[in-house]
Amino acid sequence: MDIYASDDEKGEDIKRWWRENGRSVVAGTILGIAVIFSGRYWLNYQQIQSENAANSYQQLSNLIAEGKQSDADDKNQLLLSKFASTPYAVFAAFEMANQAISNDNNDAAKPYLEWVITNAALSGHIEIARLRLAKVFLAEANYEKALSLASESNSESFASLFSELRGDVFSAQGILIDARAAYQSSMVNLVEGEPRHVLLTMKIDDLAVADAS
Repeated sequence: MDIYASDDEKGEDIKRWWRENGRSVVAGTILGIAVIFSGRYWLNYQQIQSENAANSYQQLSNLIAEGKQSDADDKNQLLLSKFASTPYAVFAAFEMANQAISNDNNDAAKPYLEWVITNAALSGHIEIARLRLAKVFLAEANYEKALSLASESNSESFASLFSELRGDVFSAQGILIDARAAYQSSMVNLVEGEPRHVLLTMKIDDLAVADAS
């Protein structure tokens, strides 16, 4: 049974509801439309940023290949400042660090790797940068900093690599017992015969030769 006595009462009730709620409905509708358009704008902006970052990274790679180091530095600064939130900034930092290391300029490589450790969004990128930076310190015989970086890692995926790094540091220091233990720890989850397992076995054998001499 209809709770309204007449169509007039229905009309009056609807008018009363609009007087009480009309502003909220209109405001909600406008807000909803704004959210939709701002969401689309944000997605378009993100896509444009990603495309621009990819282009800048490609240009940087070309400049490095052409030996134009100064221009590559400028392009890298653009990536790190304007496109820092994209993975291309991380890729650029890695490439600049690799270039510096290959030119025997470890001091130039350090800031790039430190930038990745501080700014990268993915833990894998952070661990790779930490590992490479630790190897730079090892090459400089700065064993304390190399071991400190290795101890900062808590990733199971990189545990074997950091154990090997600790073994390399201890070996360089002549602490053969700790080096052997670190290498053995690094081998725990490796399959016998795979390249890293073979390499670690050789390192342990070299320790035995050094210990006997």
